[in-house]
Amino acid sequence: MALIEARDLRRAYELDAGHVVSLDAVSLDIEKGDFVAVMGPSGSGKSTFMNLIGCLDKPTGGHYRLAATSVESLDADGLARLRNREIGFVFQQFNLLPRIDALSNVELPMIYAGFDRRTRRERALHALGRVGLAERAHHRPMQLSGGQQQRVAIARALVNSPSLLLADEPTGALDSRTANEIMALFQELNREGVTIVLVTHDAEVGRHARRLVRFRDGSVIEDQRQTPVDARALAREAAE
Repeated sequence: MALIEARDLRRAYELDAGHVVSLDAVSLDIEKGDFVAVMGPSGSGKSTFMNLIGCLDKPTGGHYRLAATSVESLDADGLARLRNREIGFVFQQFNLLPRIDALSNVELPMIYAGFDRRTRRERALHALGRVGLAERAHHRPMQLSGGQQQRVAIARALVNSPSLLLADEPTGALDSRTANEIMALFQELNREGVTIVLVTHDAEVGRHARRLVRFRDGSVIEDQRQTPVDARALAREAAE
């Protein structure tokens, strides 16, 4: 069953230089439980596609359905509710609040969703345990390594049990060994049934996904299945 259904998806902008088409008639389905790497050079349309499927922007043409909801029909409040309910975001720079500990950072999406304090605490601890950081729950971001901070960010993205985990260059600020550890975590989560769409310019990162979609000039030029590289094995090799 398709979690993401895009049909002739378009996004154009009116700039001083004129009418600019960033995404041009893209049609793409992503099934529940898939792990997709979206790749392409700067200006290829991959970031625009990410913004649209993440409900951070609306298309200027075509149709997009996320979890059976027609996105183009929603107003700003409707988009915000859909994002909070269906999507967990992971970014390159972690975006953690520095003055609060890991547990409180993970609780944040549940505050917006209206969960009570006890439920927030229980679910946040569970999410931190899921990414292997339960013992770091009361550490602030500056007391954590880059890889640990990204794990906190992943726990935060997972805490509302979203339909989709959307990761934008999640290993861009990490060294190669730590990047492999994060990709191993993504692969583990995907095996547990989490649907992941990962946007990256790094071909090595793209090799860890089960499906590769390449963009160029606002269009999809390649969409293929692949046998993913085992990130856990690469992390073990790097540690030896």
